[in-house]
Amino acid sequence: MIFIPFFYYCVVYLVNVYNFLYFLHINLQMINKTTETSPQVYARIGGLAYLVIIVAGVMGEIFIRSKLIVADNPVATSQNISASPLLWRIGIFGDLLMHVFDLVLGIVYYTLFKRVNKSLALLSLLFGMIQTAVLVANKLNLMIPLFLLTDAHYLKTFDPQQLQAWSYLSIQTHEYGFGFGLIFFGFECLIDGYLIFKSRFLPKALSILISLAGLCYLTNSFLLIFSPKLEGSLFPVLLGPLAFIGEFSMCLWLLVKGVNVKKWEEWGRAA
Repeated sequence: MIFIPFFYYCVVYLVNVYNFLYFLHINLQMINKTTETSPQVYARIGGLAYLVIIVAGVMGEIFIRSKLIVADNPVATSQNISASPLLWRIGIFGDLLMHVFDLVLGIVYYTLFKRVNKSLALLSLLFGMIQTAVLVANKLNLMIPLFLLTDAHYLKTFDPQQLQAWSYLSIQTHEYGFGFGLIFFGFECLIDGYLIFKSRFLPKALSILISLAGLCYLTNSFLLIFSPKLEGSLFPVLLGPLAFIGEFSMCLWLLVKGVNVKKWEEWGRAA
């Protein structure tokens, strides 16, 4: 019976997502009728949002969690988190901030690429929103160690070793939840890569790099499911760096160069 309310909430969520996208579409149409904002403004906003996403993501994963988590050692990991709970919370906050700007970047992409193919631009936005919803919900797994490693009286029933093991298990669950979310982001990148290639107002090289990033994320996520050891070997030295190059290149281009306004406007006249 537990699956019935879960299914109900999933349906309600999807309906709300559809209503939000429809409301967004109608309002963007009304705005475009009254004023035409330069695509360079959208590009700069998108580039800045992308920069926040990259910085927050790198800070949380590399400079915070990697310093506190000791591989295959629940005791040491729990001791590190207990000694630096504020640092752990800052990492979680940075991730949530990153996901807020995920939505900003998604809106920018939709605004820029809807002239190229509105259906695919909307599909990309939907994949991005699902990714964000999965990853935000997944952050609850990072809160669990903070709950379990306190001196709350109701936890005295359990041995410290049990609490440490459960804390480490929740961190491992977060790793898989992150991989699941990146499946949707991988497909989003593939769609964006196609739209960039077809658009002509962004370099085709970016299309290749973003598509490659999407393939790297999809490969990593499926390896995490079917071959975790291979994923642990490939992502730090190959898949992760390639994906980072693609995303950082897109970020810099939007910030520094933006889009070719003339070619972007040609899509508007063609429509």
